[in-house]
Amino acid sequence: MPCIERAQVISNSQVSSDLFEMELKAPQIVPLCKPGQFIHLRVSSQYDPLLRRPLSLYDVDRQQNTITLLYKVVGKGTEILSRTKSGEYLDIMGPLGRAFSWPQPGQSALLGGGGVGIAPLLFLTRELLEQGYKVKVLYGAQSSQDLAALNRFRRLGAEVWPATMDGKTGYPGLVTDLLKEQLSIQKTGDWFIYTCGPEPMMAQVAAYAHEYGLKGEVSLEENMACGVGACLGCARQLKSSDKSYVKVCKDGPVFALQEVELNPS
Repeated sequence: MPCIERAQVISNSQVSSDLFEMELKAPQIVPLCKPGQFIHLRVSSQYDPLLRRPLSLYDVDRQQNTITLLYKVVGKGTEILSRTKSGEYLDIMGPLGRAFSWPQPGQSALLGGGGVGIAPLLFLTRELLEQGYKVKVLYGAQSSQDLAALNRFRRLGAEVWPATMDGKTGYPGLVTDLLKEQLSIQKTGDWFIYTCGPEPMMAQVAAYAHEYGLKGEVSLEENMACGVGACLGCARQLKSSDKSYVKVCKDGPVFALQEVELNPS
């Protein structure tokens, strides 16, 4: 069950041109957290903006009882959040949503993320490695300056392959092209794929997974007014024959790769 906690801000700093990293002390919520879940956060004590913001669990330190968030400034709410100072308190609710599942015994994890969508994959990587799984991370960004999470993945001991559009760091081009290259080289059904990022990227990942007969999961990003499935503002269509809908906040945000409709454009 999720809970509401008044969490103290430990740090809040800019880590790239448009990404910020915030660490919160949340001893009530931390023990409940699983990779793929999110918290619903009020950006200030004021009523403008009124609605909470959903933010993925970027990392969780169970010993220190801290949650780290990676967020992009895209509007009024996150702009206010970016000005939050250490020592202040924020009202957070969580953890919410369905978590990632684990690969089958003998499988390895292949993670593909882009931009701020890399956020839920760091905590996932930590837990997968602790469970003894082999993990390979394909991390896409516009430039080397935008690889805000790269060193965090490396400190965990994961095998990380960056891909940048400017070609200055790692693979020169799209992270999905890197994925295609890796799959063609490996030619193995032993991978379980996880992905989060821009929707066209996730749609391409799902297409490649289908082509190679691989299973996996996708973490969707949606605006969520309530976070608990009441408002229906985050409904997404399934690929099922009846084209029914699910609520991303409650039924997700994690879904099987071939379960939901993903827009390729």
